[in-house]
Amino acid sequence: MISVKNISKKYGSLEVLKDVSLEIKKGEIVSIVGSSGAGKSTLLQIMGTLTKSDTGILEINSKKINSLTSSELAVFRNNEIGFVFQAHHLLPEFTALENVCLPSWIKGTPKKEALKKGAELLTIFGLSERLNHKPMELSGGEQQRVAVARALINNPSVVFADEPSGNLDTNAAKSLHDLFFKLRNEFEQTFVIVTHNRELAKMSDRMLEMKDGVLI
Repeated sequence: MISVKNISKKYGSLEVLKDVSLEIKKGEIVSIVGSSGAGKSTLLQIMGTLTKSDTGILEINSKKINSLTSSELAVFRNNEIGFVFQAHHLLPEFTALENVCLPSWIKGTPKKEALKKGAELLTIFGLSERLNHKPMELSGGEQQRVAVARALINNPSVVFADEPSGNLDTNAAKSLHDLFFKLRNEFEQTFVIVTHNRELAKMSDRMLEMKDGVLI
């Protein structure tokens, strides 16, 4: 599913990742923990094709990411990868449903078809009464569930989540992680989660730890 081989990354003289290798299977939920500056978010961004490594090979679904052109990579990213960040990045002028549908419209999905799928996802997430609410009218937990629905609208094979529960209270954070398991069981998607929360990370199939740019 995801194969990382000998990935290294420097920012100036600072070596953020040091010869990292990792294999993640389809349908697996993997959490990466570590202190701030350990390199976990950089690794997630490289696996999510948002940042390029200096050395090493990345494969997702047997596709060599390093060999894709920028336009091929943009199409692959929109079709195969979903992202959930600590800051949900919802557009304030759009409704919850419109925010969810944006990646699908970018893909070229007919408007009605995207709206139907978006409404179905939000209903699964318990937000059927919130479809036409703007982000400012939603709680933090509701906003994050909208962001997760947006990440799933194109049926990605893998979802990368960077501190997805960082701004949520304990109950909302656990609900979000429970939701990841529900989605994995229903849709067989792979989840890679970066988090400071070790208790939530322990719920995953595997918990990996990074320290000083190395998986330990």
